[in-house]
Amino acid sequence: MTDLAEPRDVPPLRSPSADQGLLEVFRRRYLLRLLVRREINVRYSGSFLGLIWSYINPLSQLFIYWFVMQKIIGRGGENFAVHVFSALVVVHFFTETFNSGTRSIVRNKALVRRMAMPREMFPVASMLVSLFHVGPQLLILTVVCVFYRWAPDPVGMGAMLLALAIIMILGTALALLFSVANVFFRDFSSFVNILTNFVRFGVPMIYPFTLVQERFGNVEIYLLNPIANAVLLMQRAFWSGTTNDPAETRATNLPDHLFTRGFIALGAAVVILVAAQLIFTKFENKIPERLT
Repeated sequence: MTDLAEPRDVPPLRSPSADQGLLEVFRRRYLLRLLVRREINVRYSGSFLGLIWSYINPLSQLFIYWFVMQKIIGRGGENFAVHVFSALVVVHFFTETFNSGTRSIVRNKALVRRMAMPREMFPVASMLVSLFHVGPQLLILTVVCVFYRWAPDPVGMGAMLLALAIIMILGTALALLFSVANVFFRDFSSFVNILTNFVRFGVPMIYPFTLVQERFGNVEIYLLNPIANAVLLMQRAFWSGTTNDPAETRATNLPDHLFTRGFIALGAAVVILVAAQLIFTKFENKIPERLT
């Protein structure tokens, strides 16, 4: 009697967490695309204008800031509407990523419970949806800047890409961290709403950077804020080129070593992302049981 053959090529048992993480999210790009498309379709479902709203909303904000700051208050400096709107692109990208990313797991709890997928995919999809809406804002900003005889330059375009990279990584990191916290305590989504209200005042958007220098002198602590660095980089890319003397504007209205500060901010955002991923991994196995 022959012995039963031992089963061959049986993969070893391993923890489900081995197939989790941000790298696995981008390995399953097809699923990520489906989630992003679903989020965009849900947002505009039942809307007559649909994606046109992604142009109307930023245009309305641009008009409000221009009318209030330059026509009513009569302050703000040269082309201040462009100054504000270039910063608003960065601020809106961050706040939308942070807010929607924090709620992403709870909002998709049916998918989380039923499908085997990296749970990091939901905050990442929220960031990509926010990035999708940056496109119309950049188009509007470019058209307005061209009206002021602005022309793109390689250094400025590099500044724009660096600014967006900072927000993409930092927004994803905080969305990861707070999305898992929001699973355990729903208060975190409300806390994030309040926290993002302060972002507009912590960056040189509705006031110039020179005002910070005049009031406080030492701006090093202020520039520890990665979002402030991203805003200044975006203003370097667009607003400074619309002024009468771009070189003078950059020398007097932007901090020294702007790109060095930007790369330091990018490095800090990467460190925060790594820490957020480690914390997320520690608690992710408890997520399904808390989604009731």
